[in-house]
Amino acid sequence: MLVRRRRVRIETARLTLRPPVHADYRAWAGLREQSAGFLVPWEPTWSADHLTRKAFTNRVYWANRSIATGSALPLFLERRSDKALLGAITLDNIRRGPAQDATLGYWIGEPFARQGYMREAIAALVHHAFETLDLSRIQAACLPENKASRGVLEKCGFKYEGVAQSYLQINGRWRNHVLYSNLRGDRRGKTQAG
Repeated sequence: MLVRRRRVRIETARLTLRPPVHADYRAWAGLREQSAGFLVPWEPTWSADHLTRKAFTNRVYWANRSIATGSALPLFLERRSDKALLGAITLDNIRRGPAQDATLGYWIGEPFARQGYMREAIAALVHHAFETLDLSRIQAACLPENKASRGVLEKCGFKYEGVAQSYLQINGRWRNHVLYSNLRGDRRGKTQAG
């Protein structure tokens, strides 16, 4: 069975959100390595081969398969002015049917943090998810003490929903996470019936 690759490209004022390609390896590995101290406290433990070309190649193949099957939308944040790689954002676990939802995850390199790039990317991806992918709900989770992540979610219209106990292993420990969601406004409380 031939699966057609869906071309996804989301443009904002300063960013292009696009799938990763093999040629991104050096920029990705360099940014992740440079930002390790900034990222590690908030992420699952990096595997021993995390920054290798082979691991990145596997990521690119996973991204292409996920986009083709509609199960996830992994995108890189590229600054339009100079094509610099700034980070990544993913809609994962896309569920269709009655749920019509997905989970949002993201990271940004330390040199680009707190400049509004992630807020711009999240707003664009949420709009794409609701208008193009026809989703109704997007969830996100972060560590309670991650004030920057909580702040960007709240600025992008996500609402606090509660705490998930031992939600994910972060930096080697099972950690509680605060849960947020963003709901498509025109579907709140509506039914498909009559």
